[in-house]
Amino acid sequence: MTASEYNKIGELMEAYFEGLHQADSSLLRKVFHPNLSYVCATEGDELYLDLETYMKRVDGRKPPASRGDPREEEILGISFPDLRLAYVTARMTMMGRDFLDVLTLTHDTAGWRIVTKVFTYTQRKD
Repeated sequence: MTASEYNKIGELMEAYFEGLHQADSSLLRKVFHPNLSYVCATEGDELYLDLETYMKRVDGRKPPASRGDPREEEILGISFPDLRLAYVTARMTMMGRDFLDVLTLTHDTAGWRIVTKVFTYTQRKD
């Protein structure tokens, strides 16, 4: 895959992290596919949501940025099994939890967008 495509995914991930940090559903809607599948795989807290239900949750939360929480995130890996398919593994900390995200992205006329977000979390150990 070209450096340009890695850069596009990096820009998408920057918007993803910022949207979560600001609890900004309008920004997140730009990075998520309208048919998003949102899946929490944490034992005892399994959850399956669509985009609209997830955006209502985002709109209802106090933004980590407004609490003064620092942005802590890292892209662990990006892979391109196909020209129109990418996987991103990332970690981030917010709301007192350490999250591990596995994201599936597809490329269409709108560009790269996250079509599945599967994640797990543990309580933050300070």
